[in-house]
Amino acid sequence: MSALPRNSRMTKAYIVPSIDEYLRERLMPVEGAIPHISGIEMYGSSIPAGTVGGDLFEYINFQQRYDIDARIERAVRLSKEFLELLPNGTHLRNSVDDHVQWLKVTPGYRPEMETEYRDARSSEQIRVAEDLHELYTTAGVLLVDAQGHGIISAKIASTVHDTFHALMLRELDRYGKTTPELFENLNLRLAQSVTARNALGISEKENAREIATMLYGEIRPGGHFRFVNFGHPPPLVFSAEYRKFMKMDEGHMVQFFALGLQIPADHPDHNKYYSIKLRQRELDSSDIAEITLMSPGDILVLYTDGVYDGSDEQVREQLEAVLREHYRQTARDICNALLDYAVEQDKHLRLNGDEALIDDKTVFIIKRS
Repeated sequence: MSALPRNSRMTKAYIVPSIDEYLRERLMPVEGAIPHISGIEMYGSSIPAGTVGGDLFEYINFQQRYDIDARIERAVRLSKEFLELLPNGTHLRNSVDDHVQWLKVTPGYRPEMETEYRDARSSEQIRVAEDLHELYTTAGVLLVDAQGHGIISAKIASTVHDTFHALMLRELDRYGKTTPELFENLNLRLAQSVTARNALGISEKENAREIATMLYGEIRPGGHFRFVNFGHPPPLVFSAEYRKFMKMDEGHMVQFFALGLQIPADHPDHNKYYSIKLRQRELDSSDIAEITLMSPGDILVLYTDGVYDGSDEQVREQLEAVLREHYRQTARDICNALLDYAVEQDKHLRLNGDEALIDDKTVFIIKRS
C-alpha cells in the first residue's frame, strides 16, 4: 500500500484572523445563547456599517454561563461555616474568621460581638442563595454603542463587554444578583482619569472624548423588564391590542450620561476623574427603570441609533408601520424586518451623498407570547 501524500497527513494550518475579523466575531451575538424564559420570546441581531462596528449586543444566559447550582451550594455551605467558631490553633478559614480575629484585639470587644457578626454574615449568604435561585427564571441583555464605527469603536465596545463580565462575577459572588454597584463601577472604570490613560480616553489631536452608550436589562416571566440606561435611546413598547407604540412615562425612566461622562459627587474618587457635570449621588435601586409587557403579543424593542435615534417622530412612525405589518410573526422575523427597513434607509443616504451618516445597526426584540 502506498503512503498517503505528505500534505494529506498534515494538520491544516491555523490562519490568524485580522484584528477587525477578531473583533467582529467577539461583538456578534451567539444564537445558541438565547435564554428560554417562560412566556417570553427574544431575538436580536447586528449589522455593522463596515467590516466591524461599535455596536455590541449580548444575551446574558445565566443558566448557560454560570453554574447556578454550585453557587447556591457554596452560599449555603458558607452560611453554616460562618456560624462555626474557629477552633484554637487552626488556620483562618474565611473572611469572617479574619474579621473576628481583628475584632478580638480592638478596644471594647465583647464575646457577643462575634456571635452577632457571624449571624449577620450567615444571613447574608442565605439571601445570596435565594437571589441566585431567581437567575433560573431571569435573562439579561447587554447593548453597547460606541460612537462611530470601525476598529477603534469595536475595541471600546469590547472593553465595555469585558469590564461588565468581570464585574458580574463579583456581583454574583457577593450578592447573587446584579446591583446598582455594578453599573457605578463600570461607569467609573470607563471615565477619563486625571492622571492615567484610559480605555475611552481623550484624543490628543482633537481633544474629544470617545463615547459609548449602554443599556442593560433583565427580563422575567410575565414580561417584567428592569433596566439601567447610560445615554442609550429609550426602549419602545408596541401594543398588540392597539397596534401602535405606547406612550411611556419617561419621568420614571432614568437616563444617565453616556458611560464615563458623569461621576457622582459622593464617590470618594470623584476628583480623580474628568466629569462633564458631577451627579448628585451614586446609583441606587430607584434608578432602575421598569417596563411590563401587559398582554400576549406585546413587543419590547431595543435598538441603537443606527436604526433610530429616539427622537425623530417620522422615523418612529415608519418603525411603527413595520411592526404593524409584522407583529404577529416571530421575534426573529420582527427583528429582521426592522433591520431590513434600516438598511433600506441607507440607500437614501447614499443617493444624497450622506454616506458618513450610515451607522452600525442593532435591534433586539422581546415578545410576550
